[in-house]
Amino acid sequence: MARCYIEHVAIHVSDIAWHVRFFREVLGLGIRDVDGSPDDPKQVWTEGGVQLIATPGFTGPEGRLGHLGVMAEDAEAMIRAAESWGVTATPKGRNWLALPDGLVIEILQASPGSVAAALTVDPRG
Repeated sequence: MARCYIEHVAIHVSDIAWHVRFFREVLGLGIRDVDGSPDDPKQVWTEGGVQLIATPGFTGPEGRLGHLGVMAEDAEAMIRAAESWGVTATPKGRNWLALPDGLVIEILQASPGSVAAALTVDPRG
């Protein structure tokens, strides 16, 4: 599984469990912290900077931000993994993926070693 780096972005989502699984299984982002019960979290922070906020009633047409820019070790592998989730490309290109709730991810190819180096940064240290 390819890994990536995202600078911290907070996102309101209606189905937090689906989004936690997607970010872990497609983008390779593990869980850094959880607010609330792990079975029914209020918020989840991932390694790499995504903060998911459970907002069950959220129905916004475009999500709560423009998009996430993802620097990937292997962009093509991530795009293929996302396709297996039924996630579709936007008109901007196949590396622009439309997720449920209107969230859009732009997957960009990172230079060799840059993702691993970025993931060693301790934002709390």
